[in-house]
Amino acid sequence: MNRDEAGGNWKQFKGKMKEKWGKLTDDDMTVIEGKRDQLVGKIQERYGYAKDEAEKEVSDWETNNRDHRW
Repeated sequence: MNRDEAGGNWKQFKGKMKEKWGKLTDDDMTVIEGKRDQLVGKIQERYGYAKDEAEKEVSDWETNNRDHRW
C-alpha cells in the first residue's frame, strides 16, 4: 500500500470512528492519526472510561471493521 492509499484509508476510518465515538474532535483525530494507542487514550479522556474499558471498545470496533489497518 502506498502513502496515498494509506491516507485515503485513514480518512475513511476517521469518519467511521467519529460515527462510533462522536465526542472525538477533529483535533483528536489529528493526534490519533492512525495510532491505536492514541485512540484508546482519547476515548478514555473524552468518555471517562478506564483503560481496559477503552481497550475493549476499540477491540470491538476493530472486530466490526476488520478491513482497518493500523
